[in-house]
Amino acid sequence: MYEVELKVAADHGPVRSALADAGAEPVDHVRQVDTYYDAPHREFAETDEALRLREETDLAADVTTTKLTYKGPLVEAESKTREEHETAVADGDAAAGILDGLGFEPAAAVEKERERFAFEGYTVTLDTVDGLGSFVEVEREAPESEIETVRERAQERLRTLGLDPDDQIRTSYLGLLLDADAQQ
Repeated sequence: MYEVELKVAADHGPVRSALADAGAEPVDHVRQVDTYYDAPHREFAETDEALRLREETDLAADVTTTKLTYKGPLVEAESKTREEHETAVADGDAAAGILDGLGFEPAAAVEKERERFAFEGYTVTLDTVDGLGSFVEVEREAPESEIETVRERAQERLRTLGLDPDDQIRTSYLGLLLDADAQQ
């Protein structure tokens, strides 16, 4: 399965209003801490891959879950579409220990607060990323044969929210943070 994602920098106030006007349903409000790992056998920055351990806390329920995710390289130029495999982890510390034991080293962490909404078959996420600012993502999973259609419909969702798909950012939050650190 592929994750088709469009991301733009945006002020959340007008987007939140547009979501309410369009009848989008709030899903949850979470805090995420993503730890990205470097592999001992290849350079993920060069292969455009990512291995992430995500700790997510539901801010309303005060419940924390952990997931391990592999993200493959981007597969098209028009969006942030990539193959993705994700699984829940019962013990985040044990998972980190396993990765460490196999030679994977923490490379960087990305911390963000997310509000997610269900909107016409897509997930719209209002992200506030520590050190970067405010972003809006529109995403949906799709089989390879439907990537183009799902992307075009995601662009329509962005327009409905008053956002321009041409302002899309294809760089991950990790990449944006690393670029910001390199410029300082």
